[in-house]
Amino acid sequence: MKVILKQDVEKVGRRGDVVNVAPGFGRNYLIPRKMAIAVTPTNIKMIEIERQALKKKLEIERKSFQSLAQKLNQVSLTFTRRAGEKDVIFGSVSAGDVKDALDGLGYDIDKKKILLDEPIKRLGNFSVPIKISADDRAEVKIVVTREEAEGTDVGIAGEKTEDQAAGKT
Repeated sequence: MKVILKQDVEKVGRRGDVVNVAPGFGRNYLIPRKMAIAVTPTNIKMIEIERQALKKKLEIERKSFQSLAQKLNQVSLTFTRRAGEKDVIFGSVSAGDVKDALDGLGYDIDKKKILLDEPIKRLGNFSVPIKISADDRAEVKIVVTREEAEGTDVGIAGEKTEDQAAGKT
């Protein structure tokens, strides 16, 4: 069955494409959800007009997405977390933490577009990809540093420092 897609359908095609799909998939899924319409001469002309208008709109969006991606590539976020001896942090830095930090900087990014496979659980420098659009991606630098606990004037292996031994605090 040939249909004209009215919107992007993952693994099938993009908006305006004429694709050949299984009859049941077209009749029972795509057409009732208004994701596609049947191929007729009238529908083809209508889609062609929409495609030209959409092309102009997509060009404007693509430019704004590219400028956003360039801005996000310059962003570096620093998170401070308590950590154990082997640089494993207590807790993690998740996509939600990255979203909150980006919101604080004025970027409105959907949490689902932050492509962090699993939360960051170690100290160090990381690069997190962000999906801006189907074609554009940006990478935000993440730095996870150790939180310095207050009042820990402890030297090597738990020995008191000279100031603590002399009673100076």
